[in-house]
Amino acid sequence: MEFVKLSNGVCMPMEGFGVFQVPEDTCEQVVRNAIAAGYRLIDTAYSYQNEKAVGKAIQNCGIPREKLFVTTKAYIQQMGYEKTKIAFEESLQNLGLAYLDLYLVHMPFGDYYGAWRAMEELYEAGKVRAIGVCNFLPDRLLDLCYNARIVPHINQIEHHPHYQRTKELALMKAENIAEEIIENGINIANTHYGQLLDDLRAVSPAVRGLFALVEDFTASY
Repeated sequence: MEFVKLSNGVCMPMEGFGVFQVPEDTCEQVVRNAIAAGYRLIDTAYSYQNEKAVGKAIQNCGIPREKLFVTTKAYIQQMGYEKTKIAFEESLQNLGLAYLDLYLVHMPFGDYYGAWRAMEELYEAGKVRAIGVCNFLPDRLLDLCYNARIVPHINQIEHHPHYQRTKELALMKAENIAEEIIENGINIANTHYGQLLDDLRAVSPAVRGLFALVEDFTASY
């Protein structure tokens, strides 16, 4: 497993496994299978409605907690200073964890500035090792950077050969924000994902050193 160092020094696996649209009743086994296959970055979200199953998989997978990198996200209705603090504790309880590795603003809607202030405090209190955003276009991302005490460590966005976003990558690099690529609907059982990632990097050299997140593993089970 390769790692990339975030701007705050935290090391994050370069490839991860997401559970978007994985049903609650199958999610635990799916995540355990992914961990057994070698994945150490597990990405969920409050809106996916499967945090509890992810937590059970983490507890029963046989891998020490410190060897895993766990991400979840606060959704639109959880935006706002107080709401996000409550949402964070609810997600921690769902996952059965004492801390998170990465906590993200899922979308730039609602009071995400208030949410970001709460996340800055959670980060400074040591409850989460890194904080970031998802689906932020350049205008929203720059505006947040210019009005925040802590610049996001990550922006998780769609990125593939047909949507290369070279200007956005350059902007994130300038602000020292790591990009996490979302690759939806890839069936690892039938796709050589390492080759896919190599192809992506070959088409867009700027992708070298970035993270890739595989979503929706259900077709294999």
